[in-house]
Amino acid sequence: MNLIDIQSVRRAYAMQVLAAAGVENQSLEDAFATVAREDFLGPGPWPILRWGKGYVPSPSDDPVYLYSNDLVGIDQSRNLNNGQPALHAKLIGSAFPRAGEHVVHIGVGVGYYSAILAAMVERSGRVTAVEYDNELATRAEENLQSFEQVTVIQGDGARVGFEPADIIYVNAGATHPAKNWISRLRDGGRMILPLTTRQGFMASPDAKPIERRGAVFRLQRCGDDYYARWISPVAIYPCEGARDEDAEAALGAALDRGGWEKVTRFYFGEDMPESSDCWLRTSRWCLC
Repeated sequence: MNLIDIQSVRRAYAMQVLAAAGVENQSLEDAFATVAREDFLGPGPWPILRWGKGYVPSPSDDPVYLYSNDLVGIDQSRNLNNGQPALHAKLIGSAFPRAGEHVVHIGVGVGYYSAILAAMVERSGRVTAVEYDNELATRAEENLQSFEQVTVIQGDGARVGFEPADIIYVNAGATHPAKNWISRLRDGGRMILPLTTRQGFMASPDAKPIERRGAVFRLQRCGDDYYARWISPVAIYPCEGARDEDAEAALGAALDRGGWEKVTRFYFGEDMPESSDCWLRTSRWCLC
């Protein structure tokens, strides 16, 4: 396939992905249309997850097979994938990255969506890409070498230090927001936070529906207040440093009750309201 053909394929892919996500954002469409997915996934043919069939190799190493709304395996032994493009489009669109902003990306995998974010914040912005797995962090660093505005850090995303962020984009299932995510979010900043139970990833066939296993929330800081809204159900790889049994139990009970769409506020520490009438309440934070 010649260069102009693959560029057309990428543009069509970007348009389809944003349509599936229900997002209108020209900067995001342009990022999906210009970042080459094949540059992040190693040599083809690629293992593509076909529902009901498991991983199926692409017919050849032609990159056209990567430009669909499909999961592509990056470590099949752990069922670890390059995430579904439409879900990422929905979540990134909800965060609304802008040129010049600082994005902290937690759980970058091989770096494809870090590159999408980097394209959106442009060279005037920055992306701090944090990956727990040493092998994946090494791959991400190699894959992102051409993006001067990206810094890759290998470490626990719930504990690693970083400069204040306009956006914290968490791409792993947590049971709670890490303390440093809350403290390092700038005024006006947005956090995309997937909260998941132990059934949130690779659940058994008799597991609860996905809506009862995990939920993604958008938190936004406005001065000393934090506003919240539900974005999507989710099943996602667990975040190693942000799992807590008590928080998971409270989350599971809240998901069983339903009502996540009514959440509007996030509180933590001394700012927590005295009333226990919250959708999800722990000893340290709550969603109301």
